[in-house]
Amino acid sequence: MANWEREEQLWRKGHTLVGGCDEVGRGPLAGPVVAAITVFECGSIDSLNDSKALSPVKRWRLNQQIVNNCVGVGIGVVPNSVIDEINILNATKLAMVKAWDNLWVKPSYLLVDALEPEELASRVKLEGLVKGDSRCSTIAAASIVAKVYRDRLMAHYHKTYPQYNFIKNKGYPTREHYQALQEIGPCRLHRRSFRGVVNE
Repeated sequence: MANWEREEQLWRKGHTLVGGCDEVGRGPLAGPVVAAITVFECGSIDSLNDSKALSPVKRWRLNQQIVNNCVGVGIGVVPNSVIDEINILNATKLAMVKAWDNLWVKPSYLLVDALEPEELASRVKLEGLVKGDSRCSTIAAASIVAKVYRDRLMAHYHKTYPQYNFIKNKGYPTREHYQALQEIGPCRLHRRSFRGVVNE
């Protein structure tokens, strides 16, 4: 379970606003990668954790609490076409920069899950933390916001492409998803640079 220990250290050092940054969607075969940044001035929410460790119902409830209690939220979305052009790692970093650009309140210190994107590091003092989404509450909050946002996108895409069952698999590589790809091929949302999407 994530906690506010690192954030509290930073608040005591004079960083009034501390942000957490995380992404979702690096592994799917379809859809965008989405990053979020959440900014807090105090530890106001309990039970935050890596979004993958939470049930959908718990994520939705916590997402509402996060939006209501944080100082600011920024979301960055990078589509599959760009992922194919610049690779998933660079697309993930770009999504984080877009999330920063979409923040209406900027923190003076940013905690990032695993990565230290160069472009972000030129704009704010940041710290990359391995497994940060299960250690730091601001990062966990960002992972929840990003996950809920991306899941909504994939549910929306499901209406146009129901044959891939995006509402259930969210674009991830399930057996059912692979079977659909073999039978009907990829749609415009698929990452053609990913193994298994296009038959060799």
